[in-house]
Amino acid sequence: MKYCLLILSVCLVAACGQPGKPLSRPYTPSDSIRYAEGFRIERYDDYVLVEVADPWNTSGLLQRYVLVDRNIPLPSALPKGTVIRTPLRNIAVYTSVHASIIEELGEAERIIGLCEPQYINSTAIKELIRSGHIADLGMSTAPNVEKMIDIGTECIIASPFQNAGYGQAEKLGIPIVEAADYMESLPLGRAEWTLFYGLLLGREEEADSVFHSTEERYLALCDLAATASVRPTVLSEKRYGSFWYVPGNDSNTAHFFGDAGAEYIFGNIEGQGSTPLVFETVLDRAGDSDFWLIKYNQSGEISYDDLRMEYAPYENFDAFRQRNIYTCNTGKTLYYEEFPMHPDYLLKDLIWVFHPELLPGYAPRYYRRMVDK
Repeated sequence: MKYCLLILSVCLVAACGQPGKPLSRPYTPSDSIRYAEGFRIERYDDYVLVEVADPWNTSGLLQRYVLVDRNIPLPSALPKGTVIRTPLRNIAVYTSVHASIIEELGEAERIIGLCEPQYINSTAIKELIRSGHIADLGMSTAPNVEKMIDIGTECIIASPFQNAGYGQAEKLGIPIVEAADYMESLPLGRAEWTLFYGLLLGREEEADSVFHSTEERYLALCDLAATASVRPTVLSEKRYGSFWYVPGNDSNTAHFFGDAGAEYIFGNIEGQGSTPLVFETVLDRAGDSDFWLIKYNQSGEISYDDLRMEYAPYENFDAFRQRNIYTCNTGKTLYYEEFPMHPDYLLKDLIWVFHPELLPGYAPRYYRRMVDK
């Protein structure tokens, strides 16, 4: 099913609480969530309500946030939920993805703490780390909560995981924004979370502009890919340990491939998550794939010789023999920082891989054809 034709609506059950009277006002673009399934926005006279769905329980809520302008007195009657005074200040961020979103919305200096800063590729954020403005909070799985307190953290932005909490950070009394955007299956659904972050930062207009320009470009690229005369088959990633983790047909990966005019070779595997398969199964079902795409993170470029040395049976894939493997070195590009907010950047690269004739003269942003040595 062609993703670009989908317009999704969110249906979340409201939890207990007594919201005030909704504002009577003209339509505001940021209130209309068309692709994302993970959150919804409601505006009231003196606060904004944002409900984040539980990705692992579609009938429940993960969090309810009550956003109140920090420049007005706190209203006496608010619905149940985590109260956050906006715009956010003094933010601790667990991921490079959300740090980059904050940077693009023009508020990088509001970040005062960051987990795993070694994975940051943004020049501006690296400079804030170097100058000491942004503190290193250690691993996201066990952040340094003492330092978090010392630097005056007022809010934490973190990605939730199933059946996992936030350890000592939950005991600090600091609001935690559970950024579940990575659980969205549609590329534009994930990008639409920019509207939520714009609300948190007081950058609604900028977020709205960024998202809708991204949406326009993405849909135009979908239309371009649809003009291709063939739809080649594609395999992604490689073996990790004893298994090859294969994304399902409703995953972000599968939707990107479909929108770029390719047939995902494992499109018959149901779901958004990844299924572990043994190598022999992958080779049997995907050995004749036209293309093979691999992401990695290392100082040098990976080659066919490197791939053969890593695991000799890789050379049995048609894409290996026909030199149709394309790679993305995530340590040398802004791949992870950019594509969640700008899926059009990645889609354009994928169209270039599968249908280069549609983008004459295009210089890819992330992917390159793998070299022999």
